Amino acid sequence: MDYTVRQIIEKVSNGQVRIPTFQRGFVWEPEMVAYLMDSIYKEYPFGTLLFWRTKVQLVTEKQIGPFALITAEPGLPLDYVLDGQQRITSIFGVFQTELNPITDENPFNIYFDYTLSPDAQETQFFSLLDSEVDLSKHFPLKCLFDSVRYRDATSKIDPKLVPLIDELQTKFKEARIPIQILETEDRAKVAIVFERINRKGVELDTFQLLNAWTWSDDFELQKFFEDLQDELEPFGFRDAGEDVDLILRCTAGIISGNASAKSLIDLNGNEVRNRFQEIINGLKGAVDFLHSNLHIVKLSNLPYNVLLIPLAKFFAIEGNRQFVYSNEQREVLLKWVWRSCFSKRFSAGVLRNLNRDLAEAEKLRLNLPNELADFKTEVSSSFYMDNQFKVSSVNTKTFILQLIQHNPRSFISGSPVALRDVLQEYNRNEFHHIFPKSYLKSLGVRDAEISILANFTFMSKADNNRLGGVSPNTYRAKMGANTLEILESTLSSDIIFNDHFNKFTHERVQKLLLDANLLIT
Repeated sequence: MDYTVRQIIEKVSNGQVRIPTFQRGFVWEPEMVAYLMDSIYKEYPFGTLLFWRTKVQLVTEKQIGPFALITAEPGLPLDYVLDGQQRITSIFGVFQTELNPITDENPFNIYFDYTLSPDAQETQFFSLLDSEVDLSKHFPLKCLFDSVRYRDATSKIDPKLVPLIDELQTKFKEARIPIQILETEDRAKVAIVFERINRKGVELDTFQLLNAWTWSDDFELQKFFEDLQDELEPFGFRDAGEDVDLILRCTAGIISGNASAKSLIDLNGNEVRNRFQEIINGLKGAVDFLHSNLHIVKLSNLPYNVLLIPLAKFFAIEGNRQFVYSNEQREVLLKWVWRSCFSKRFSAGVLRNLNRDLAEAEKLRLNLPNELADFKTEVSSSFYMDNQFKVSSVNTKTFILQLIQHNPRSFISGSPVALRDVLQEYNRNEFHHIFPKSYLKSLGVRDAEISILANFTFMSKADNNRLGGVSPNTYRAKMGANTLEILESTLSSDIIFNDHFNKFTHERVQKLLLDANLLIT
């Protein structure tokens, strides 16, 4: 089906066509609005508009560009724009004459330059400031659908040019805008359609989507998230509370045992409100477990942030109390974390693995037979020899997490590394090569070999500068008296002082492998 431009103006004006809150705002520059007018005028294809038709008005909505929302006429079906918001807002903004923008910006003052010759490529439509308008060549599109304004505007131009302007008006009056309508009351279907059509543009904002649904009738979702951030801040995990999508998935996992998008849409605000303390307990228990057992102080330290979801499920209990877990349960959780990280479990099949782990985590909490950590994991020398040190990668975060467990010492003083400070910053400056890069390059070693995981350890930038780019045997004199303890805390040994890089990496990889296999078994 299709609408005329006049029909679009009328349907927006009577409140039938509306903008859902999960859409982004109007972002087109004035030049893009002008190009759309040029495409309509020249009858070039410019895409289909997609509306979602429903009988129920959303609790929250967006204004249409710089114009305030218009109250819907009673009894009309409501058409929410799922695709084409920029186009429909542009069409309405250019041609409507009833509303004034509520902001200073108005990108819809578009003019037709009737002195230019028609050209298939070049446009005849321009966005102009009042000071730029020359009525001897610029005709305002604003008056095309307002007969009084149209007569007034055409009376001021050369009568010989009026037929050209009449043709302009006719083209826009006869233009047909293709429309598709999704008529459904199934909110999950709407969410999926919106996500698919915007996959290459704007990703689905589940938080805004849920805010638009009837959650807001009985549950303040925004307040829920603000409270969560406050609850998690003393644990050092405020960044987890700020990860809206992650907390939504934790919430869905705790309540429904399913971390999928559909389960988020199906969540009932009343149930979330009633189980708020359970969700709080789950998240606080999860972050406390990570901090106490793995020295993790913020969400970015985790190789996979979704590890928080099954952990929150395990610790989610009713009432204002903390779940006391047994040592056996602790060991299963730790094995699951390490196996998930070393196997890159959540790099593929994420939802399937999450839902399986949610179910097994609940069994573990209830002391029922479970298979939470029962999946194949192997760690080989290639993990440390083939992976480059990149602080944001899963493998590097797993490697760092492994080193953390041994309370590494400073290479200069031998004092324990201030892990909380280092992990709060968590940047490349806190990790450096054991065999200095400049030294290895002088020997002709390739960059790909120099920056393997096996050649990295905790070392501040200051310590690294003091050691200098010399061989380990040369910088040995700058290290503290407890050199062996320092090396042992980094899963290394004094073999480094032989200045033989290949022998060093071989031995260190064996130490790292032995340690990794203890973690996953």
